[in-house]
Amino acid sequence: MKLLTTLLTGSALVAAGSAFADDHMASDMTLVSWGGAYQTSQQKAYTEPYMAANEGVSVTWDESSNEAVSKLRAMNEAGNVTWDLVDVEGPDSQRLCDEGLAMEIDFDDVLAQGDDGSDVEDDFGPTLINDCFIPQIVFSTTFGYRTDVEEWDGRTPTSLCDVFDLENFPGKRALEKRPKKNLEWALLCDGVAQEDLYDVLETPEGLEQSLAKLDTIKDETIWWSSGADTPQLLADGEIVIGSAYNGRLFSVIEEQSQPVAMLWDWQVFDFDGWVIPADLPDDRLARVLDFVKYATDTQRLADQAAYISYGPARASSQPLVSTHAELGIEMAPHMPTNPANQKNFLVNNIEWWADNQDDVEARFQAWLAK
Repeated sequence: MKLLTTLLTGSALVAAGSAFADDHMASDMTLVSWGGAYQTSQQKAYTEPYMAANEGVSVTWDESSNEAVSKLRAMNEAGNVTWDLVDVEGPDSQRLCDEGLAMEIDFDDVLAQGDDGSDVEDDFGPTLINDCFIPQIVFSTTFGYRTDVEEWDGRTPTSLCDVFDLENFPGKRALEKRPKKNLEWALLCDGVAQEDLYDVLETPEGLEQSLAKLDTIKDETIWWSSGADTPQLLADGEIVIGSAYNGRLFSVIEEQSQPVAMLWDWQVFDFDGWVIPADLPDDRLARVLDFVKYATDTQRLADQAAYISYGPARASSQPLVSTHAELGIEMAPHMPTNPANQKNFLVNNIEWWADNQDDVEARFQAWLAK
């Protein structure tokens, strides 16, 4: 994955610089994230200590990250961008960057060096996926399952393809109401090799093949839109297995002590981070840049890992990850990057999804509506 570092446009950089020099910063920010345990980890690690160190600053949260592209498009069209900083996955950051809806930045200027002296590009490494994306975490989407399903007669899911096995593992499933990841998983369990996935998906026949595989469990599937849905459905016993972000599953297993376990097979890695909406007023941009430099430094990214099992995007943060802030358990074994959890995994193909998301999404939603 190539590393991209480009210069912020001269006028925007000068504007931001003058705002910092004059200490003319907005006193409030609207941050957009995903809600739930992940947003709580951001509040604990980033915003609460930042507000404590910057008296008078307030933060408002909007839990609309799953609609970031469409909403920023609409705000831009209306000429009224009310968001200051938006948490998105890698492919959405690419789309927003390509469309000019997210600001291009100079990473060396905007982000802090690593506490170990490493420069920004080396410290963040391959998580610097495009000109607009400010990395926070490495996470994965994987599966959680109930450990007390009587109909399974003591069997335990060990393979991704057990999700498609209604005979040995009967019961309701949960999958995200988006094509990304579902299509790859369906093709893997229909015999397509990992290295051929996107070549197959590139064709109309390949897309239909993946949907046909999903058809085999469609009637037994609840489709989720919020990251909190699957953990709650598992906790309530409304499903027996479902996809979710690994940090959400950590919460329901370790923090809530529910009879749920993880299925790491073919987890899909993603990068998650911030984008700054393009063309913010100077005072808002200055505040955002000040916050971003603080919130993505070595210590803050390590602090976030004390609240949720997502790997910090910085290499310099990794040695600082230790125990959960409240439970006291070691966090390293619960990270998606733990070698024991990586026997089979996929890395989200950011470029492919950025290029194909809209067309594939339309076909997927039409299939869902049948």
